[in-house]
Amino acid sequence: MTPKIAILGAGPSGLAQLRAFEAARKAGLEQIPDIVCYEKQPDWGGMWNYTWRTGLDEHGEPVHGSMYRYLWSNGPKECLEFADYSFEEHFGRPIPSYPPRAVLLDYIMGRVEKSDVRKYIRFNTAVRWVEWSDETQKFTVTVMNHDRGALESDEFDHVVVATGHFSTPQVPHFDGLDRFPGRVLHAHDFRDAREFTGKRLLLVGSSYSAEDIGTQCIKYGAEQVTFSYRSAPMGHHWPEQFSEVPLLTHVDGKVAHFRDGSTRVVDAIVLCTGYKHHYPFLPDELALRTDNRLYPRDIYKGIFFQRNPKLMYLGAQDQYFTFNMFDAQAWYARDFMLGRVDLPDFDTREQDIDHWRAREEKLSSPVEEIDFQAAYIRDLVDRTDYPEFHVERQGEVFKQWKQDKKRDIMGYRNNSYPSTLTGTVAPPLPAPWMEILDDSPESFLRHDFTAPEVSTVGRTLDRQYTPAARRSTRPAAPRTASVKA
Repeated sequence: MTPKIAILGAGPSGLAQLRAFEAARKAGLEQIPDIVCYEKQPDWGGMWNYTWRTGLDEHGEPVHGSMYRYLWSNGPKECLEFADYSFEEHFGRPIPSYPPRAVLLDYIMGRVEKSDVRKYIRFNTAVRWVEWSDETQKFTVTVMNHDRGALESDEFDHVVVATGHFSTPQVPHFDGLDRFPGRVLHAHDFRDAREFTGKRLLLVGSSYSAEDIGTQCIKYGAEQVTFSYRSAPMGHHWPEQFSEVPLLTHVDGKVAHFRDGSTRVVDAIVLCTGYKHHYPFLPDELALRTDNRLYPRDIYKGIFFQRNPKLMYLGAQDQYFTFNMFDAQAWYARDFMLGRVDLPDFDTREQDIDHWRAREEKLSSPVEEIDFQAAYIRDLVDRTDYPEFHVERQGEVFKQWKQDKKRDIMGYRNNSYPSTLTGTVAPPLPAPWMEILDDSPESFLRHDFTAPEVSTVGRTLDRQYTPAARRSTRPAAPRTASVKA
């Protein structure tokens, strides 16, 4: 009997699962499972879709996306390159290592548009509940079809949770925030750096979202950015407009007080305090409970829910590698659902989880974390027919990226890296990243990146920096329409 599979989410990880089945079909699989992919947004792309909305969407569902205007990749595209679809193939030429968000989304969409997978997706459909029956050995998935305004239910043999874990904010309490006279928001609701032109910002947190939002705001004319860290400062060579202080303790009017006794007068506060693993559509006995770590406790091979392996999670761990890790997981999950892979018994799976967790516990640096996740991906791809993409080489690019950021946090996007698929070294940006105010794909892709007058211009901004936003006229609002070269 043909298995029936539910995929929850049509972002990069859900699309990876659809693409895995399509690859099997192209390789000669005669009988594709009965697949339904539920997506609450009106289009595919998941987190990479930009919306001006915050809070609730047009259907009253919690807004999924955290993307903001003027966002560029904060990691080399060479570490995001699909094994079976290079950036050169998509755009017809090399492009720089750090493209804008809309250009990356165009690349993601280009790959799945080549596959006949959209027919499996039911858009504007939010998952309400997933229930397992010991009697039937099947899941019942109940959804709200917003196009029809009706609840619908169906039975499935397998469920793949591909909803991500960067959409439900972790919001801590700080005394005085309720009386703060300025803007307070979580990074999930940050949409436009120009809102903070001329402002003094406090960013609570010291991870990638704080780093990127802080640099964005200075780029577009913020007066000052203060980072408040819990355990350790980021330690970059920040320009004078930036400072790092210990954790916020309380706010009194516009004065923020910190653990070391220092204070800052601030106009706005952005909580860059992370996200929760939140699966409100799953009962407690099926929901993954974990913090953001490289190897969560309860999923075998980082995929299969230990207490019921017919429930699978994609992309549920902390990530250096993203798209290819999702692919590696999706290919392995596919082979299990097709009966090509047999999972060991509970105790053997538990031992394997313990093995990887013990390795994770010993990690003491980003370099070791990168090598750990590369080894994890290698463990998966060596068991399937996923194309070779030299994950270890991508790991080396990640390590170089870390060094480049440490050397020049404001200019690291001006660097170029080689593709591990084609060997081509990316051309430089047409100008230093801090000078490029228009992030629209139309503006980005009109450049001849191979032109001899184009050169990489690096900066080490140790002194006061006057952002381009204060020296130039405002560009047209960026568009997010799909554009190919």
